[in-house]
Amino acid sequence: MISGIGADSRARLTKVLRSTRGTIAVSDAAEALNLPRPEAAKLLARWARQGWLSRVRRGLYVPVPLESTTTELPLEDAWVVADRLYAPCYVCGWSAAEYWDLTEQISRSLWISTTQRPRDRRPVLQGTSFELRTVPESYMFGLKAVWRGQTKVMVSNPARTVIDLMDNPSLAGGIRMSAGILENYLAREGSDLGELLGYAEQLGNGAVFKRLGFLLERLGFPSRVIQRCRDSMTLGNAKLDSSLPSDRLVTRWRLWVPTSWLRHEQP
Repeated sequence: MISGIGADSRARLTKVLRSTRGTIAVSDAAEALNLPRPEAAKLLARWARQGWLSRVRRGLYVPVPLESTTTELPLEDAWVVADRLYAPCYVCGWSAAEYWDLTEQISRSLWISTTQRPRDRRPVLQGTSFELRTVPESYMFGLKAVWRGQTKVMVSNPARTVIDLMDNPSLAGGIRMSAGILENYLAREGSDLGELLGYAEQLGNGAVFKRLGFLLERLGFPSRVIQRCRDSMTLGNAKLDSSLPSDRLVTRWRLWVPTSWLRHEQP
């Protein structure tokens, strides 16, 4: 419940809000008000108790809309909070596919790739679930900056979204969903197969070409495209989807696949 606030405190809160963009950390308040961090932390905690701020996690707050009667609110923009907590990072996988209209399936979580190593890979913040994966700095390419209010957040572009799913199908809940997103990407105007293959090469994971080549062949793509994928494969066998029982080896793709995926394939 939001309680009253004095004129001086209101002026200080306004100054903090004007100097921040969607989220408020102790360091933000300390800088805006020229206060020591312990005093700024106490001030933010008091405003949260009074209902003017909502605590996301220790040391991080978001403003509560004036029309709200409670501080128990879902995150207004989880993308902004994720950027504040996990940068350098980008929205990836299922969430990126939703953003680019590559799927009509709605994810219950926000999928984030980050160079950080968070202890909790599946945090829930104010009712919003996050799925976090740690990636090396070399993975930070093929990204698009988008504005969320006053905050710029990175999201994988459509082609990079697809390649992430070929690298790790679990980012969209498995290979069936990932294959559907690939097909939707290839069917849309402006899709770029060259960009797709270029990102796969830049990622440097040979299993990406095994999955991508296998799926492109099923879709009837030209032999020159298929051959480029075969030329970029690494030694050793991979699984089409590590979460599925895979009892058949398609030797030309060095790929273990479930029997149900073979239909017209000969191993």
